[in-house]
Amino acid sequence: MTFQQLPLEMQKPEVAPWFQLLQRQRAHLAAKRVFDITASLLILLITSPFFLLLAAAIKIDSRGPVFYRQVRVGRYGEDFRIFKFRTMVQNADKMGLALTTGHDPRITRMGRLIRKLRLDEFSQLLNVLRGDMSLVGPRPEVRKYVDAYAPEYWATLLVRPGVTAPSSIAFRNEDELLSKGGDPEAIYINEILPKKCSLNLEYMKKISVFRDIGIMFQTVAAVLH
Repeated sequence: MTFQQLPLEMQKPEVAPWFQLLQRQRAHLAAKRVFDITASLLILLITSPFFLLLAAAIKIDSRGPVFYRQVRVGRYGEDFRIFKFRTMVQNADKMGLALTTGHDPRITRMGRLIRKLRLDEFSQLLNVLRGDMSLVGPRPEVRKYVDAYAPEYWATLLVRPGVTAPSSIAFRNEDELLSKGGDPEAIYINEILPKKCSLNLEYMKKISVFRDIGIMFQTVAAVLH
């Protein structure tokens, strides 16, 4: 793909240097994709019995589907539906904000445990196998927050979004930050989102499989801390 073939909203002067940088990292990106597929298959094979039990617990705890399929913005600005183990009541997206605060009443009893251990994200391994996502990369946002990006932040859409990211580790307590008072959406767009995007751009400067493995271990450590 050439820069001129990108969606028009991504053909910004601020995005061009990042496009050129990733062109020089094509071998690393190819290796990253092979690792994503291999590791995702292995993890799913090992954990599948546990996640069958988790799916049953979700169904027993509250009415609704096992998975929540929200539309997110992926590579090159294309929409896709993300797989997440459902942690909220059915149709929660019609009852409030796209963001979730720490004491959100829409979260189910089982959902609170799942969110605390970040188990809802594991189902995104299915998105990795489909090619929508990578194991590590900028976390995918809903369209309304992408539309609030500063020009340079559109460069984060040049790579597949990730199940985890350095920004996920840095903002692992995001729910609590959004619960401290004020408008949660304003706090997210004006304070949290720019910092996340800056961390995502920093990650993109040097992509490698070994660095991704390190970030995955850091994520596990952060969740268990």
